[in-house]
Amino acid sequence: MMMKTFPWVAAAAGVALAAYFLKNMPVPQHATGSNDVEDAARKTSVWGSKQRVTGKGRGLIGSLKQGVGRATGNQELQDQGAIDHIGGAVQDAAGELAQAAGQTLHDFNR
Repeated sequence: MMMKTFPWVAAAAGVALAAYFLKNMPVPQHATGSNDVEDAARKTSVWGSKQRVTGKGRGLIGSLKQGVGRATGNQELQDQGAIDHIGGAVQDAAGELAQAAGQTLHDFNR
C-alpha cells in the first residue's frame, strides 16, 4: 500500500517546491513612497507565501496519513493525519493573512 502512495507524495513535494520557487522570484521595485515600508511589505508577503506553501504541503501530507490510517486500520496514524491537516489549514490561513497585510502596506505606501 505504501509503495502506491509514494509517487503521489513525491509529486506533491515537487509541486510544493515549484510553487515555492515561482512565488518567491524577485519582483521589480516600483517607485513609490518609503523604501523601508516597501521592503517590509515585500518581506511580509514573501513570509506569507512560504507559510501558504508549507501549510498546503502539511495539509496534503495530513490527508495522505489519514487515508493510509483508514486503509490500514491504524487509528493513531489517522489521528496524526487529522492534526496535520488542520495545522496545515491554519498555517495556510496565516500565510494568506500575511500576504494581504503585505499588499495593504504596499498600497498605503503609494
